[in-house]
Amino acid sequence: MTESTASRRDPIKVMVVDDHPMWRDAVARDLAESGFEVVATAGDGEQAVRRAKAAAPEVLVLDLNLPGKPGVQVCKEVVAADPSLRVLVLSASGEHADVLEAVKSGATGYLLKSASTGELQDAVRRTAVGDPVFTPGLAGLVLGEYRRLASEPAPAPDTDEPKAPRLTDRETEVLRLVAKGLSYKQIAERLVISHRTVQNHVQNTLGKLQLHNRVELVRYAIERGLDDE
Repeated sequence: MTESTASRRDPIKVMVVDDHPMWRDAVARDLAESGFEVVATAGDGEQAVRRAKAAAPEVLVLDLNLPGKPGVQVCKEVVAADPSLRVLVLSASGEHADVLEAVKSGATGYLLKSASTGELQDAVRRTAVGDPVFTPGLAGLVLGEYRRLASEPAPAPDTDEPKAPRLTDRETEVLRLVAKGLSYKQIAERLVISHRTVQNHVQNTLGKLQLHNRVELVRYAIERGLDDE
């Protein structure tokens, strides 16, 4: 368990979204019994967006296959409404296209439904502090997609926009390790700093660069060759 999850006393607020009532109830029950605070559940996309805004969970455990509004659209809308909300996709699909679409929509992690209860609990805890969590084998796929996106021509900059603020040496160092695909915990261990300090550096960098999530941050770093240093 990371420093930030170990040190907090209040339970992590979680919402579970799945169109299968038995599965949804079972996941919600398992999380509640293991100490999480399940603040809401939903069975379709429209309901998910509405209830997420009202219940303000920290982590949304989201199935992609939803009636009314697909999971990726739910992800886009809830993250746009509350950028601090983390989305952990819990899906039966391991298709690469589904994984990449979920990440591009703002998901922090992607776990297959074949995961154990313990793996899900750990994934929710890590997702809550911003660590990217992926079923084994999918993390490399996502990093490869980051690189492909970064190789595409960037839109022409607006000449009226001010120059990007200068990052500190430590922020640049953290950004370089994020671009290499390291988790916040791994970065903390590499730099011998706390997990929360890594989080603070990332949040400061996002604010300075006017970026919204880890996907945009990694693309920014790769475009500038920071992953090759």
